[in-house]
Amino acid sequence: EVQLQASGGGWVQPGGSLRLSCAASGFTFGDYAIGWFRQAPGKEREGVSCISSLGGNIYYADSVKGRFTISRDNAMSTVSLQMNSLKPEDTAVYYCARRRYGSTWYRFVVGNAVDFWGKGTQVTVSS
Repeated sequence: EVQLQASGGGWVQPGGSLRLSCAASGFTFGDYAIGWFRQAPGKEREGVSCISSLGGNIYYADSVKGRFTISRDNAMSTVSLQMNSLKPEDTAVYYCARRRYGSTWYRFVVGNAVDFWGKGTQVTVSS
């Protein structure tokens, strides 16, 4: 059974940091790109950051460039998202997701080529 378990969300003040983790199981982790997506209340889901199967290709949304860093450990089947300098507009439910095998990178980063979504973790940035 494919599983993606996100953790690490919580409440933080503006300017603070959080580290999200996505633990995978039930499939050959090193064969798949993994991404982080988020959805805020009343807004469409957006791609935040994605990393290819071996880590050679990385995407960041313009809104998080320079503040967020994605990484993966294929031996541990985990993907992490280090989020620094958090802003209130980063408040959302964050999901990790698996890229549909054979799909294009572009379709994946915009969330149209995901074949499995994990349960989300809430991130709240407020004072």
